[in-house]
Amino acid sequence: MDIAHRTIEANGIRMHVAEAGAGPLVVLCHGFPECWYSWKDQIIALAEAGYHAVAPDMRGYGQTDAPEEVDQYTILHLVGDIMGLLDALGAPQAVIVGHDWGAPVAWHCALLRPDRVRGVAGLSVPFFPRTSTRPSLTMPHTPDSYFYQAYFCDGRSAESEFNENARKTLRNFSWLWSGDYPDNSLDGQAMVRRGQPMFEGRAAPPTLPAWVTETDIDVYAQAFANAGFGGPLNWYRNIDRNWELTAPWKGAPIAVPALFMAGERDMVLRFKGVDRLIPNLERIIPRLSAKTILPQCGHWIQRERPDAVNQALLQFLEGLDRA
Repeated sequence: MDIAHRTIEANGIRMHVAEAGAGPLVVLCHGFPECWYSWKDQIIALAEAGYHAVAPDMRGYGQTDAPEEVDQYTILHLVGDIMGLLDALGAPQAVIVGHDWGAPVAWHCALLRPDRVRGVAGLSVPFFPRTSTRPSLTMPHTPDSYFYQAYFCDGRSAESEFNENARKTLRNFSWLWSGDYPDNSLDGQAMVRRGQPMFEGRAAPPTLPAWVTETDIDVYAQAFANAGFGGPLNWYRNIDRNWELTAPWKGAPIAVPALFMAGERDMVLRFKGVDRLIPNLERIIPRLSAKTILPQCGHWIQRERPDAVNQALLQFLEGLDRA
């Protein structure tokens, strides 16, 4: 089955989408630093199972528009893009699946517009309830290092580093945040030494893990050749602004049927408080039907373990259809 491509108008921007199949709509939201291509295995599996799978290049990525203004990348814009996508497709509802940054988008689609979300699946990143403290103030730091998200927001250092050689950057990210990276501690994968580039001493080996090919890296590099890393990094630059904007929903649960999956070696599981959050997800997501941690898997879950992810998504979707 072939994957088709087109550009649609959604929420005031031009959005490139990859799609296949016909049937109930499933929207696949990628994260940083990827594009629609991270879902290539899921698009085909879902289409063959009787679903209309649609994977957009998210705002700022690939062939989708990348506004210059930082404040055009808030969580409200990102949720608005997905709602605009549903409108453009003539779909009153969809199942929204998200990975990495796409997961908060998916969770917030369910939180803000439950009337349009049949079900939600978050991969790698659980739903983080709004806290009483501004997120930037809780990011880990030491005298010698600071959290990668703070580095991403610190002036233009990260943007310059990543844009200098996009292909090298994407190889390094694929390696650093994978289940194959030898040190999956928070310090090993998520902290950046002050005054140094992120990948100092962490460069990918000459031969990448079996789940990612040089051809895959070529596709991602071409996607970032279009607009660079500025737009994707703007998602991080709105973390505090998102905290402000979502104040009205503090304490509100995710009320739609849900699924959560992560890799056992995913650095996100080492984030502060996640060890307490995961066991208690049902308290804030009462209709959570499955919570799966895949052994020996890192952050790139749908790429590292496509068969397991496909099976879990199809079981979840079949449950929704029966209901």
